[in-house]
Amino acid sequence: MIRTEGLTKRFRSVSAVSGLDLDVRAHDIYGFLGANGSGKTTTVRMLLGLVLATSGSIEVLGHQMPKAASTVLPRVGALVEGPAFYGHLSGQANLAIFDACGPAGSRRTRSARIHEMLDTVGLSEVGRRPVKAYSLGMRQRLGLAAALMRAPELLILDEPTNGLDPQGIHEIRRLLLELNRLGTTIFLSSHLLAEVEQLCTRVGVIDRGRLVVQDSLANLQAPTGRTMLSTPEVATAMAILNGRVVSSDGPRLIVQGADPAELNALLVGHGVRVDELGPERRSLEQVVLELTAARSDNTERP
Repeated sequence: MIRTEGLTKRFRSVSAVSGLDLDVRAHDIYGFLGANGSGKTTTVRMLLGLVLATSGSIEVLGHQMPKAASTVLPRVGALVEGPAFYGHLSGQANLAIFDACGPAGSRRTRSARIHEMLDTVGLSEVGRRPVKAYSLGMRQRLGLAAALMRAPELLILDEPTNGLDPQGIHEIRRLLLELNRLGTTIFLSSHLLAEVEQLCTRVGVIDRGRLVVQDSLANLQAPTGRTMLSTPEVATAMAILNGRVVSSDGPRLIVQGADPAELNALLVGHGVRVDELGPERRSLEQVVLELTAARSDNTERP
């Protein structure tokens, strides 16, 4: 669905994106994760032909971009940065203008599709209000409605939950999961680890313009080979385990290379209460921090 090779963008002496090799596959919910200023939005704009790459290649839906933009873009829904609308017009009118400007829009079904999309993103009750009266979160919802108007094969979203309250974030997450279940591939750019961790199937992490990892979320969070256990009797457990404890944080212990069943039998056999026990898995936050910290260390070395 999206493939780049050596994608690079420089602004004079500043390298915003360097040698990016993206691989977004059909039916992915791909989380493009990075801190603010890491190059995410520049990458998204290059994918859509809004910014020209300095070097490298971009393929979207099997076509080279931006050369095939007229073929590709009608099949892509996009929400990039803050959506721009006519403030004096209603949400309905803005969607009608957006739909009329594209080759795939049908006048006969336009009104029904507008009402359906407003209902889908939770704006059905305010569709007639001027957009200048909308909150930031409502504008984000309207931008998502515009991106969905033509039932896109590929949805490219840049920080789609910006400005939304927790309930709104939950609703958008549920909507994206349903769209993906129905066949839409989603490329989601975000700096929010929790958002990506709860939603995405594959992840690419960008740090200062370079892709530092690209893999399935399941692989990134695979068991580490160590065991996590929680016990109120920390000192006793550590004495029994005799140096096998790698780290401790309150009642939580990490034990190197232990089999959970064997470990449980050993501790319970000595009368130690075990409240929680299982394979250690790293959170996405831990994975990202380790990758970016390692890159910082390498960059700082002479």
